[in-house]
Amino acid sequence: MPQTKRTADTDLVTRLTGAGEEAMQRLTGMPGGKALVDTAQSLRERLDELAARLRTIDPLEKRVTALEHRLTALEKKAKPAARRKPAAKKPAAKG
Repeated sequence: MPQTKRTADTDLVTRLTGAGEEAMQRLTGMPGGKALVDTAQSLRERLDELAARLRTIDPLEKRVTALEHRLTALEKKAKPAARRKPAAKKPAAKG
């Protein structure tokens, strides 16, 4: 029976995973390899943390943009001109 694409993909992923694990074992066996693996793992963790922080910035950036638009709209509104009171009429001079 021929393999389906999904099964073939799964087999490929399984093979790559196995090859990766084997490569990691070989690398840790080399002088200085353990330190390299530890550094790579630390870098991965830091990148994951950075990505999480960046995801929290996006909503804040959207809120700031919305506030900037509101502020601009408020600043554009013309202030109503102060109405002048009509000058008081001077009483007519008698006489």
